[in-house]
Amino acid sequence: MKLNRPVSWFLVAFGVWSWIVWTTFVKNLWKDVSGLAFDNGSPTAYFWVHLTLAITSFLLGTAIGALGLRSLRVLKREAAGTPAGTDAGTAAGAERHPSDTAAV
Repeated sequence: MKLNRPVSWFLVAFGVWSWIVWTTFVKNLWKDVSGLAFDNGSPTAYFWVHLTLAITSFLLGTAIGALGLRSLRVLKREAAGTPAGTDAGTAAGAERHPSDTAAV
């Protein structure tokens, strides 16, 4: 599947947004004084559930952002004239022969 540039940037932005929002949430969770996250200094079920949600969101945000970055790199290569799925102009898995190189 090929993604276009706006979708790729959206995925990158989503990954960054996820890290910003959930980092702030975890900081606030850690400093909770309302008694929801900690009961006499011990973490509560509320704390563990929300920490698990935050870690899951970190992982998903990272994966989604990485997909967006990977797509942007492919689009940049294609714009530069190197076909997608190739390594410096050589087809992936293809064997190079001396006749495949251009004379310089």
